[in-house]
Amino acid sequence: MKPEEKARRQIDEQLQAADWTVQSRDAANLGAARGVAVGEFPLTTGFADYMLFVDRRPIGVVEAKAVGKTLSGVEVQTARYSEGLPPLLKANAWHTPLPFLYQSTGAETFFTNVRDPEPRSRRVFAFHRPETLAEWVGDVGAGLVPALTLRARLRELPPLITTGLWPAQIEAVQNLERSFAADRPRALIQMATGSGKTYAAVTFAYRLIKHAKARRVLFMVDRTNLGIQALREFRQYVTPDDGRKFGELYNVQLMTSNALDPVSKVCITTVQRLYSMLRGEEGFDESLEAQPLARLAAIFGDRPREVVYNAYLPIEYFDFIVIDECHRSIYNVWRQVLEYFDAYLIGLTATPSKQTFGFFNGNLVMEYPRERAVADGVNVDSWVYRIRTEVTEHGSKVEAGEWVDKRDRQTRDVRWEQLDEDMVYDASQLDRDVVAPDQIRTVICTFRDRLFSE
Repeated sequence: MKPEEKARRQIDEQLQAADWTVQSRDAANLGAARGVAVGEFPLTTGFADYMLFVDRRPIGVVEAKAVGKTLSGVEVQTARYSEGLPPLLKANAWHTPLPFLYQSTGAETFFTNVRDPEPRSRRVFAFHRPETLAEWVGDVGAGLVPALTLRARLRELPPLITTGLWPAQIEAVQNLERSFAADRPRALIQMATGSGKTYAAVTFAYRLIKHAKARRVLFMVDRTNLGIQALREFRQYVTPDDGRKFGELYNVQLMTSNALDPVSKVCITTVQRLYSMLRGEEGFDESLEAQPLARLAAIFGDRPREVVYNAYLPIEYFDFIVIDECHRSIYNVWRQVLEYFDAYLIGLTATPSKQTFGFFNGNLVMEYPRERAVADGVNVDSWVYRIRTEVTEHGSKVEAGEWVDKRDRQTRDVRWEQLDEDMVYDASQLDRDVVAPDQIRTVICTFRDRLFSE
C-alpha cells in the first residue's frame, strides 16, 4: 500500500470514529448523516481531499498528506481550498471562508479555526464531531452574528473581582488569564503549600465557565482524598459577583464510577481513572485511587500509557484541564492521557521538577515560593526536627508465631492472622504496607520530651 493510500485509509477510519460519514464524490448523499465527509471534492481552487458538511452545508476541509510528511506549511494550502467554494455552495456555507481546517497524515492531525483572533494550527488527537463544529460556528445562515470563539472570549474576560483573594492569588489568576489571551496552550502555577492554590483554581475555573463559556473543566488530582477536598472547595466557593455558591450554580462531579454526568461543568478525577474511562472500561478499582500515584509505580510501571479515540469521551469534551499536584510520572507515563483532549492545560504545584517545566513549555505564569509566602504572612516559618529510629532507617521483622492484624484498604475491616514464617519488611514499606505502633509511639514521645530542650 502506498503512503498516500495508507494515510487516506487511516483518515477515513478516524473521521468515521468521530461520527462522520465518509463518501466518495460520485456517490455523495449529504442527507445520509448529520456530518458527511466527501472525498476529492472539486473547488474553484483545486480539489479538496475531504470536504466536510454538517446539515448539508459546507463547514470545513481536510487536507491529507502521506504518512511521514511534515504538516508545517500545509495550512496555507488548506486555507486556499477553504476560499474556493463554488457560488452555490458558498451561499449555503456555515461561514465563508470555511472556518475549520484540518491537515492530517493519519498518524498526526493539525487543526485551525480561522475565526480565532489569531488563527494558527494546533495538534489534535483526532477529528472533532460534527455537532461540535456546528455549535462552535453558530447558525449564521439566517444573518445572525456568529458567536465569538473560545479564544476570542478569553481576550474579553471582565476585570477580576479581588474581594476575598490574597495578593498572590490575584497575581496568579491575572497572569494565567494573560497567558490565555496570548493563546498559550499550557501554563504552570507554582505556589507554596498552604498559599491557596486550590482556591485560586476555583476562582479562575468559575470565570472560565461563566465569562469564557467553557463547556467543562477537568480537575485532576493525585488521589481520592484530595478529590474530596477539591469537591468541597468548589461547592462551597462563594461567587464574588453573584453571591451564590458555586455548587448552587453549576454541577460538580467527583468521579466515583466511570459514568460521566453530561450536565456537570466540573469533573474531578485521577489520571488512572481517566485512562480507564478512555479504554472503555465499565469500572475501576477504587483502591488504586486511595494512594498517591508515586506509590503505585510498582503496579502501573513506567511504560507510557497509550490511548485510542473514544466516542464516549471525544477530544473536545473538556476545554480546560487543571492538574493539581500530580506525581511527575503523569508527564511521561500518563502524558498521552492529558494530550488526548483538545484543551488548555494548567498545572498547579508547590515543587515543580524539570519534567514539569518541560511539559508546560516553560510557561511559568506564577512563582510563589515558601520564602515569599512566609514574608507575606501567608505561611509561618518553621524548621525541621528529624527523628531517626532503627525501624525507619533499616526496617524490621515480625517473627513467626506472632498474631498480626490485617486491614482491608477499602472496607477497613480487620482480621487477625498468625504468621507461619518471619515477615521481614524494609524501611520503604513502613506506614505503607506495614504499620508499627511502637515506632510511632517512640517518635511522638521523643518529640514531646526533647523538642524544646535540645
